[in-house]
Amino acid sequence: MGKVVLARVDSRLIHGQVATNVSKSVGANALFVADDQSANDEFTKNIMLSAGARTGYKIRVLKEEGAVRYWNDRKYDDFNVMLITKSIEAMCKIIKAGVPVDELNIGGIPLTAGATLVINEVAINKAQCDLLVDLQNHYPEMKIYFQATPSLKKVMLADAVKLFN
Repeated sequence: MGKVVLARVDSRLIHGQVATNVSKSVGANALFVADDQSANDEFTKNIMLSAGARTGYKIRVLKEEGAVRYWNDRKYDDFNVMLITKSIEAMCKIIKAGVPVDELNIGGIPLTAGATLVINEVAINKAQCDLLVDLQNHYPEMKIYFQATPSLKKVMLADAVKLFN
């Protein structure tokens, strides 16, 4: 049976930091991107598959519901998976649909209007913060934190929430 060794929200999906630093730090041997837009765009999908293939990892680019179905049907085979979505909303949907996650890393979301910087590389809005708090309430054992790379300081969800009070 496989395992999600890390779930990560990163608007860039697969890139150098993910393919080298972050995935190695958690012992991943597979990168699963769960993103409807990327899965439906053959050009984008092929870029991710070829970029990821150079890492030696098993790469899958799935629709969000496909990530859930693959877990339900095959328990991610025997892979140590780093599961990556572009958005907090997508990741919350996947986790609540039954994909087990012990550790959720919010690692890269650019600053947009109405969002607040939690760390330099991550900005979220109040609604996204509320989604993460709800997720934490449903899964109290899950570790939810903000961190761009393993060498940088982690900001835990409880500390991030204070920015919105």
